[in-house]
Amino acid sequence: MGDLLGRVLVVDDDEVIRQLIAVNLTLEGFQVETAYDGQDCLDRVLDVMPDVITLDVMMPRLDGWMTATRLRGDEETKHIKVVLITARAQEDDKRRGLGIGVDAYLTKPFDPSELIRVVRDLALAAHSG
Repeated sequence: MGDLLGRVLVVDDDEVIRQLIAVNLTLEGFQVETAYDGQDCLDRVLDVMPDVITLDVMMPRLDGWMTATRLRGDEETKHIKVVLITARAQEDDKRRGLGIGVDAYLTKPFDPSELIRVVRDLALAAHSG
């Protein structure tokens, strides 16, 4: 178990995308848990205690923006690395993400190898500091 690269919580309301991300990260050596929207993420985050959360922006109940804001506003979760994944990559979106304090930003459709690289880098950063 000690050789795992880290734990990732994959949050996306689209089951196909959620599974795609989960499979890619699992094959890479991460322990992966999934959540189907932002509220599900917040309900489970303290149980999972991930190193990295990949967070879709457009979701029902609680979107990625609000979820990231709440994660950052909580002492117990503010250290977790957050990757926002969105179909909208306008500059103001990126500024908004940086303002919340997300760690990385990926645009759909994303290249799985890019996602893996970003998550790996953040997981390493999480473990080193």
